[in-house]
Amino acid sequence: MDLRKVKTLIDLVQQSGIAELEITEGEEKVRISRGVAPGQPAQPVTHVVAAPLAPAGVAPGPAVAGAPAAPGAAEAAAAPEGHVIRSPMVGTFYRASGPGAKPFVEVGQAVKAGDTLCIIEAMKLLNEIEADQDGTVKAILVENGQPVEYGEPLFILG
Repeated sequence: MDLRKVKTLIDLVQQSGIAELEITEGEEKVRISRGVAPGQPAQPVTHVVAAPLAPAGVAPGPAVAGAPAAPGAAEAAAAPEGHVIRSPMVGTFYRASGPGAKPFVEVGQAVKAGDTLCIIEAMKLLNEIEADQDGTVKAILVENGQPVEYGEPLFILG
């Protein structure tokens, strides 16, 4: 694994506040752990597997460093009921293929299984997140450019 990727992962662990991160990329495996101060509860372990490279022609949007992930979780509690699409990885959420481009989906739009809903950038790789079932987008729970955690709700389909 490239040393620059490892440095990026270390920065990601420091910024996100998670205690441990394990990455498996092919036959290579990296585990990054942060010491927890006595009396502090340990964060759950997050496992991330590198996803395949996004198709050519998809440009990354600008990254927003230090944006809190808590608002997405707060909105999830007040969001409409339905099928929840969750983040399959830690990364940065983008609604469109590039700055100024039209978002993949809007609230109220009908989607079919396999339609692209968003992109999550992780370790300089752009990963398209697709709908896993047909439905209508009832809510988008994350702001463009916001960091997301593994398992964080992104969309609600009705």
